[in-house]
Amino acid sequence: MLVDIIAGARPNFMKIAPIIQEIRRKRAEGADIGYRLIHTGQHYDRNMSGSFFEQLHIPDPDHNLEVGSGTQAEQTAGIMVGYETLILHTRPDICLVVGDVTSTMACAITAQKLHVPVAHVEAGIRSGDRTMPEEINRMVTDAITEHFFTTSRLAGENLMREGHSPKSIWFVGNTMIDT
Repeated sequence: MLVDIIAGARPNFMKIAPIIQEIRRKRAEGADIGYRLIHTGQHYDRNMSGSFFEQLHIPDPDHNLEVGSGTQAEQTAGIMVGYETLILHTRPDICLVVGDVTSTMACAITAQKLHVPVAHVEAGIRSGDRTMPEEINRMVTDAITEHFFTTSRLAGENLMREGHSPKSIWFVGNTMIDT
């Protein structure tokens, strides 16, 4: 099984660190699982050097889409085009997105259009403020996600209220705390 793990901003890497560590542990135990760490480059941060990844005990990204700054539309388009190229070259079994940045939404849409299932860590969070780009990203991502990993019981309730099956919702807590 190949898992694409998407990160677009510094906090995303902190959220995925325990996930990567668990995948490595399972693989060491003989599980047939691997991952590609994909940095969309949505938020450029010169402090994200090798030492940053070493501190989190994760490798440098396998791919950097190098999208950089721009309008929401420019970033979304750049991420979608870049991620589509990766999927078409090597198809993952699942796309794992975290949080509520533009990268989360763009990669979820791209994966779904290419029939790759999506898992969302921090699913179901709602502010109720649709003027926030992050709220739109959360709503769109969750509308097309198959596997929901929530940080709170309220987030799970939000997803069920939106019509998602409780069988696809897992309360996992906050991965940032595990980092």
